[in-house]
Amino acid sequence: MAVKNEKSEYTMYRGRPLVRSGRTIYYGDPGQDYVVLMNIVSTVKDGDEELANKIVVQCMATDPTINPKDRIVKRAEREGLYPALQIASIWLDRNN
Repeated sequence: MAVKNEKSEYTMYRGRPLVRSGRTIYYGDPGQDYVVLMNIVSTVKDGDEELANKIVVQCMATDPTINPKDRIVKRAEREGLYPALQIASIWLDRNN
C-alpha cells in the first residue's frame, strides 16, 4: 500500500517515492542508478472512477550522459497498476 512518508512530500511505496503526473507515473529515487517510468495506456470505468488497465513499464538509467534511447534497460507491459508496481519494485531491488 502506498503511504505518505512524514519526512517526504511524495507518496512512498516500498520505501521509494511514487509520483504521478497525468498518465505518467515515476517510481524510484532519482539519486539512484535507475528509476521506473510507467505510462498508463488505457483505463476502464468502474462506477465513477477510472482505473488503469494497461500500463507500459520501463526501467531507465538516470545517468544524464547516456543517450535517452539507450537509457531504457528493461520494458514490460502489465494489466493493472498493482502488477506494474510489483515488477517495477523487483527491477529496482535488483538494479539499485
